[in-house]
Amino acid sequence: MKHLTYLLLLLSLSLSAQKKNKITYASKPKLVLGIMVDQMRYDYLYRYYDKYSEGGFKRLMNEGFNCKNNHYHYASTVTGPGHAAVYTGAVPAVNGIIGNEWYDPLANRTVYVAEDTTVRAVGASEAGVEGKRSPVNMHTTTITDQLKLATDFRSKVIGIAVKDRGGILPAGHSADAAYWFDAKSGNWITSTYYMNDLPQWLKEFNAQKIPDKLIAQKWETLLPIEQYIESETDNQEYENVLSGEKLPIFPHTVANYGALLTSPYGNTITKELALTTLKNENMGQGKETDFLCVSFSTPDYVGHATGTHSIEIEDTYLRLDRDIAEVLNKLDATLGKNNYLVFLTADHGVADIPGFLKKHKIPSGVSELAKETNFLNGQMVEKFGEGKWIKAQDNYQIYLDHDLMAKKNVTMNQMYELVKEKMLTLGSSVYQVVNLHDINSAVIPPFYKGLVENVYNPKRSGDIMFLLEPAWFNGAKKGTTHGTMWQYDRHVPLLWFGWKIQSGETVEQTYIADISATLASLLNILEPNGCVGKPIKDIFVK
Repeated sequence: MKHLTYLLLLLSLSLSAQKKNKITYASKPKLVLGIMVDQMRYDYLYRYYDKYSEGGFKRLMNEGFNCKNNHYHYASTVTGPGHAAVYTGAVPAVNGIIGNEWYDPLANRTVYVAEDTTVRAVGASEAGVEGKRSPVNMHTTTITDQLKLATDFRSKVIGIAVKDRGGILPAGHSADAAYWFDAKSGNWITSTYYMNDLPQWLKEFNAQKIPDKLIAQKWETLLPIEQYIESETDNQEYENVLSGEKLPIFPHTVANYGALLTSPYGNTITKELALTTLKNENMGQGKETDFLCVSFSTPDYVGHATGTHSIEIEDTYLRLDRDIAEVLNKLDATLGKNNYLVFLTADHGVADIPGFLKKHKIPSGVSELAKETNFLNGQMVEKFGEGKWIKAQDNYQIYLDHDLMAKKNVTMNQMYELVKEKMLTLGSSVYQVVNLHDINSAVIPPFYKGLVENVYNPKRSGDIMFLLEPAWFNGAKKGTTHGTMWQYDRHVPLLWFGWKIQSGETVEQTYIADISATLASLLNILEPNGCVGKPIKDIFVK
């Protein structure tokens, strides 16, 4: 009997301790911080893990929830579609953001993803297209729009990125503001879509000339360069030379505002603006949940130039880790731990440089689609008669002249059969050719067929799509890129942290579309109107 009483006492004390240590959460977070890292492949979380600080990526991974098997759900993995997909929970086929640009047959020109000719720049030193920007080309709502709708527009939503599309698309249609960097003036700017004049605090921020101070510094490695054993040695022949330099080696000189973006300092100015915005806009200080969308674009610039195994890209991530830690510490101090919700993901992954892979006997290569498109047009002229049969080529797709085809009685199937025959015999670069008007007939595994279907928008996509072999891309022999349907371009991090998030990890499949669905469930609001994702159940505190 005494033993039973003792056991009951221990159980009671244990339950009491658990209850005492259990975190009590507010009914809603004060702030949601969405962090996008441009061109962050999933393996970067672990390759550099030992060198990360305790307060950045490690904190998100160890105190938060890590979705380790998170992928994009379509076959056009570039910046515009990535940012749109995360925040709309939709696919390019529905939200309309099929690329960073696409051909518009009605206007007979290429359209930029965030262009809006009805607005003008605000804050730029001179008029230019850089300021003619808005989210009008996105056809669906975002999770940020839904938050605005749910609170009768009392929630504050702001987007920030050095790339205009990285700030604009996440913030959605009804945002209070989106800010991006003008490489001509060195200022953060916006457009009349949002406001007619910059807020005074941003004018004062621009007046500090932080970019000028950073340009005056050389880009040295954060750690002694010999410690960068996760990367190749400096000065590889397949790395691009940065602006104003003769060799791709440290230390780097930051020559101008444009070159600033191809250095970790692009992340620095983004972080500084994010912290300044939080303070001056009193984000998270009101009765409703606010939403700050921050996209760190610099890794994309550095990655394109120097590749996935360069010291430059490693140093960029080690410094970004410190930037993220600084933002989290500031939120701890101003809003309090567990009062804010964070997710971190990327807009796409990236391929290894073919020159690097070939050095290690891995099949890879670079395709020159511009030359191949010219060749195809010549073959069409030879078979169907004179004319410019191909009007444009973008996003691994070609746009055909439908008027010319009708005039000469050439069917889409005839065109497709010719293109397929010629492209599959050009060499090893093309895996398959898909008729986008009849995707079901494509002879590719069903899984990949779904990825192609999800990127086809009948108003904006081309007619025929080229699927390149794994480790091949369209581009140059130096540097690297992304944009395909293969794993290295689709597998990206997804970390959750803070308000109502339990620590842990899962290897269950999650998709980018699930982010907005999960946020909607957490915030008890309606998901975006084109959302195809599902809430990730494992992240919720039980």
